[in-house]
This record gives sequence, structure tokens and C-alpha cells, in this order.
Amino acid sequence: MHRFANPTTFMRIANAVFPWAAGLAVVLFLAGLPIALVTSPPDYQQGDTVRLFYIHVPSAWISLLVYGSMAVSSAAFLIWRHPMANVSARAIAPMGATFTGLALITGMLWGQPMWGTFWVWDARLTSFLLLFFLYLGYIALADAFEDPERGDKAAAILAVVGSVNLPIIHFSVEWWNTLHQPSIVKMGGFTVDGSILLPLFLMLGAFTCYTVAVWVLRLRAELLAVKLRNARMSEVSLSRMPAE
Repeated sequence: MHRFANPTTFMRIANAVFPWAAGLAVVLFLAGLPIALVTSPPDYQQGDTVRLFYIHVPSAWISLLVYGSMAVSSAAFLIWRHPMANVSARAIAPMGATFTGLALITGMLWGQPMWGTFWVWDARLTSFLLLFFLYLGYIALADAFEDPERGDKAAAILAVVGSVNLPIIHFSVEWWNTLHQPSIVKMGGFTVDGSILLPLFLMLGAFTCYTVAVWVLRLRAELLAVKLRNARMSEVSLSRMPAE
């Protein structure tokens, strides 16, 4: 794992993945969006409102996937001082916050006609709102200190500690009596009709590939920001050296 601590090696792999992820994202979106939003059958109870499902579920999936990757990367940074792990977590955090916000908004729009209200303090909704605040807290902490290393450590600790919320989100509909629909996959199989699965999996794949592609772009930007920050710190250090 330590060989990936070299930014050049890490980015060589990431850059090789980028065109495949970007290309697949385009193909899957072109295939999935018309089915999800136009040709898929309406639900017998929800009607066309069910089409929010194809945005809401992939957004929620990406929210959990991104935070899980952030927590693993942050643990690697804290334990092994893996520099690229920290850069990776910082790069992907804004995307996780964006998709979490999108999941909350689409969930509210979907919930209003089904529950008669945009929001209830349901276990799944509340734990997901906490996830959104964890993302915002991570992003704020990372840049809250004058010493970048202190900010990185504080943000990484928050990411690791906050990961306990992930199983709570997943199992909340089973542990508590909630209004939220059950998870779409259980031990016995899928809990949704088969006609929903094709557009759902197309959109899940599209969202995942899009996330990977944008993550690579943000990695490039983060590495450039680190280089610029280090260059400025070097200039400041040189300017403070006493003249001979």
C-alpha cells in the first residue's frame, strides 16, 4: 500500500481509470435517464412520483460510499501517515456532501405526496441529515487551522468517528419503526418490482462512474493546491532566514 503514497504512482493509476469512468458515466446516463424518467412504468400507488426513486437511491448510495471511502482513507492517514489517503479524502468530501444534499432534497420531494409532509424526524432521515452535517464538518475542519497538518488530523478524526453513523443509516429502518421505505436489498432478495431494477442499476452505475471521474479531477486540483501551499511555505521560510 505504501507504494501508492507516491503521488506520481497514484495519479498514474487514477489518470488511467479516468477515461473509462467518464466514458461509462456518459453511456450509462444516456441509457438510464430515458428509461428512468420516461419509459419505466409508473407505480400503482405513487404514479410518476416514483421516478424520483431513480435519483434519490443512487444519490444516497453515493453518499454512503463516499463517506465510507473517506473514513478508510482518514484511518490510513492517521495510522500510517499515508499522504495520498488524506488528499483523496479531501478531494472527494465535497462530492459526498453534494450527493447527500441531493438525496435529502429528492427524499423530501418524494415524501411530501407519500407522507403528506416534506420532513419527519424519522430515524433514516435524521441519521442521513447527520451525515450531511458530518460532511460539512469535515470540510470546515480541514481548512479551519492555520497549520494545515492540524486541520487534516482533526478532519480525519471526525471522518473516522462519524463512520459509526453508516450502519445506523443502513439498519435504521429495521431497528426502529420508521416511515421510510425498507432497503431495496435484503437477505431474501430485492424488495422492489423487477421492472424497477434495470433503470435503477443503470443509474447506480452512472452515478458511481461519474463520482469516480470527478474524484480524479478533484485529486489533480488537490495535488496542485498542495504544491502551491508548500511553495508558499518555502518562500515564507526563506524570507524569515537571517541574511548573511
